[in-house]
Amino acid sequence: MNITLITVGKIKEKYYRDAIAEYSKRLSRYCKLEIVETADEKTPDNASQLQSQQIKQKEAERILKYIHEDAYCIALAIDGKKFNSEDFAAHIEKLGVAGKSSLVFVIGGSLGLHESVFQRADEKISFSDMTFPHQLMRVIFLEQIYRSYRIMHGEPYHK
Repeated sequence: MNITLITVGKIKEKYYRDAIAEYSKRLSRYCKLEIVETADEKTPDNASQLQSQQIKQKEAERILKYIHEDAYCIALAIDGKKFNSEDFAAHIEKLGVAGKSSLVFVIGGSLGLHESVFQRADEKISFSDMTFPHQLMRVIFLEQIYRSYRIMHGEPYHK
């Protein structure tokens, strides 16, 4: 399976980069992983609603360029469907069995995702009702994908 993670902004902290590299390495035995970092927009302090929408729209335009027409797109959003780890693994496996060989996951920037990304997405999922820094969410996401593959293959890890 091909998994693409599209994210907004670059990872500046070495500890996040190291964790992302580690999970990317671990995932290489299960899937072909590509991480696409799109440029983020500078967000002024106390940005107005209009400014926030304009920033999200610019970021969305960059994101949407990387989502191929035949890809199954899943946007991460607080109001998306929630899974436990076993159900998430089963969902990923089910998509593969259904012929969805190219999965694209999208993590927005600090303001979240623009509506146009949600319109393109085939579904929205949530990892929590809590808000996480988008850099940390990349690590959490990769860990959960890795955990899913371990579960799918009946390998110990998910306890």
